[in-house]
Amino acid sequence: MKNILVVCAGNSCRSQIAHGYLNYFGFKKANIYSAGLEKHGIEPRAIATMQEDGINIKEYTSNLIEEYRHIDFDFIISVCDHTSENFPNDFITKNVIIHQHFKDPAAVKGNNRQIHDAFENTRIEIKDFCRRFVRQYL
Repeated sequence: MKNILVVCAGNSCRSQIAHGYLNYFGFKKANIYSAGLEKHGIEPRAIATMQEDGINIKEYTSNLIEEYRHIDFDFIISVCDHTSENFPNDFITKNVIIHQHFKDPAAVKGNNRQIHDAFENTRIEIKDFCRRFVRQYL
């Protein structure tokens, strides 16, 4: 079984959404983990946007990449430019690293509708990416 790590700056939103979709699309084909360079806690709006699509990430936890140093990952997926630019080189071994930047919906300012739309748009982009990833690699 493959081990996949999804990494973001704070492991609060984009990496959590990707974690949920990779679990869903890659069910029993891989062990999925998500982590951040920092730990910001899970964004409640990420949980809500995933629930709108029938995926429950409510029990997920926000973790630091250091917590997974002992795992030999087949794939590391970076979902934001900050992570791609600041990923610790000593963490990289023989794994395949894939970088796909997604806009941070938690950074959007505006009314509730604008923020909801930002989360939904990012969720849809991540869902499409995860579906393609599973087809190609799992």
